[in-house]
Amino acid sequence: MKANTRHVRLALMLAMFSGLGPFTFDMYLPSFPQMVKFFATSASTVQVSLTACLLGLALGQITMGALSDVHGRRKPLIIAMVMYCLSSLACAVAPNIGVFIALRFVQGFAVSAGTIASAIARDTYNGTELTKFFSLISVMSSVAPLLAPLAGSAIISFTKWEGVFYLLAILGFILSIATTWRLKETLPEDKRIHSNIGQMVGNFKTLLGNRVFMGYVLAQGFMLGGVFAYVAGTPFVYQKIYGVSPQVFSMLFALNGIVLITASQVVRKLAGRMPEHRILHFGLGLSFAATVAVLVVIWAHGPLFTLVIPLVCYVAAMGTIGPVSFTLAMASQGHIAGSASALLGVIPFLLGCISSPLVGIAGEYSAVPLGVILFMASVLAMSSYMWLSARRNTDVSTAASM
Repeated sequence: MKANTRHVRLALMLAMFSGLGPFTFDMYLPSFPQMVKFFATSASTVQVSLTACLLGLALGQITMGALSDVHGRRKPLIIAMVMYCLSSLACAVAPNIGVFIALRFVQGFAVSAGTIASAIARDTYNGTELTKFFSLISVMSSVAPLLAPLAGSAIISFTKWEGVFYLLAILGFILSIATTWRLKETLPEDKRIHSNIGQMVGNFKTLLGNRVFMGYVLAQGFMLGGVFAYVAGTPFVYQKIYGVSPQVFSMLFALNGIVLITASQVVRKLAGRMPEHRILHFGLGLSFAATVAVLVVIWAHGPLFTLVIPLVCYVAAMGTIGPVSFTLAMASQGHIAGSASALLGVIPFLLGCISSPLVGIAGEYSAVPLGVILFMASVLAMSSYMWLSARRNTDVSTAASM
């Protein structure tokens, strides 16, 4: 019982690190109109602050993951949380929009340390236990994207936009204290890599050249790229094309969190009873069938519920694929788990940066780009896995039997 309590506490702490990203990105979105007036600038300029934060995240994921393989998990995480706390405070008192944008880049860089949480999970567990643990983290952290916009709206209802960043600073302070006093180092010194840039670059070259690893990374990456497109496109599809109210849209969007939590729980229950590869096959098959249905409904101009159902199935497929693809990708990367975790984090983000703007390429009243992008995401995810990972695993099994 005591061990199980520690298991849940560690999962909760790592989920907080993972969930800090959505709070950093989404919580201040309702404040945009206030910020336009405060900084006497345009809406598009304020939106650049979001791009700056995401760029900081992309660069930070690669850097933080590599540093954690050199210096251990705990030290980089503490430094990053202190940096996050200070940059959040600085955002709240930024004198102009230029400084604010620069500070958002720093904030995004610092919050990228959440990728170290995945490496800590890999250090602590492996195999089926890792799948179960990562599913538990997914259940906990998937609540963050649902709460962040609501929390932001609640804060600006009784205070100014600066209150959002003061709250983020408090969260950073709490995580700094928790990391310092409650988190133990999970990567012993004898398992760390040498501290030089060449070795770090070499690790990423090794990972990028590992066909099996990259098969799992790209399968997860293309699926998450589709999720980015889904998040960017459904506000227009639901509200502009189907005419639903903001309240109904909020409920439909909240359904995603429920589905992700349910899918992660199912994976957690199946882990150990069914091989991870079979769970992954099911998720990829479900995503393909769901996206075919989305295309058919869009082209046939079907009613709302006929579109919501396959979109929910796509989200469920992502909730299934995420934990098992992570486990299978990290299975043989123990000594460079930080770098491997960084690639698992940054590649989906880069693919999402490509897919999200394409959703609106045909205007606010066309859902065709969304359907095509989701279909291509599922096909590319399946193809990447089959060509790189599944094929190589089959070859190895055949050679072993001979």
